[in-house]
Amino acid sequence: MQTKHLDSLSDDELNQISQLLGRFQHDKAMNLDMLDGFFVALHCNPHIVAPSEYLPEIWGGGDMPDDEAFDDEQQSNTFFSVVMSHWNNVGKRLSEDDIFFPVLFEEDTAGCDWARGFLRGMYFCYSEWSDFINNDKIGGAAVAIFMFANEHNPDPELRPFKEPITQEKREELLAMLSASVMKIYKHFAEERRFNARLAKEVGTIRRDSPKVGRNDPCPCGSGKKYKKCCALLIEH
Repeated sequence: MQTKHLDSLSDDELNQISQLLGRFQHDKAMNLDMLDGFFVALHCNPHIVAPSEYLPEIWGGGDMPDDEAFDDEQQSNTFFSVVMSHWNNVGKRLSEDDIFFPVLFEEDTAGCDWARGFLRGMYFCYSEWSDFINNDKIGGAAVAIFMFANEHNPDPELRPFKEPITQEKREELLAMLSASVMKIYKHFAEERRFNARLAKEVGTIRRDSPKVGRNDPCPCGSGKKYKKCCALLIEH
């Protein structure tokens, strides 16, 4: 399954990104679905996150492992070039389209990895997201994302469905997710523009909001500590 807008990268380009991502063997390394959700969240975030902060998340954190690095400089340059092309494409579609269509390659579990990638991007701006999710008027926009992210949660109590969902239900939730992304992007737009102007004026990128601590309350509103809740989705 490849749910994407006509202005997305071509299938050949997306397949190339997927193949290059496949070189990374870390448990937290991203596939293409996760990368797409991750980039969407970063574009939605109210604060700018520097590439030096978010790029290591793609291969699982830290320095790129030597034994999983690329065969030569040209291949490395190709990887960063196509990844950043996708980054720019995500930003373009969020700013120009009415509905955002996610890139989904994992057909049987479409939406799950994408949503988990989105959560990984959220936690760069934990405080603002926590306020958003727990706001009764607007927090519902994140429901579909958390439903997908928790579909196979290691804790059965946090799974939204007790039985596997039908393809019809999955398509319904994917439509909700697409519409929700635009609501979230527009909600943070003013704060995002303010922080972008500030960064330009001071000549640096600032992010005052801390990432979530493992013992902090999980921003999803479950009432559990982060390490006992959504952290499980990221670490497994």
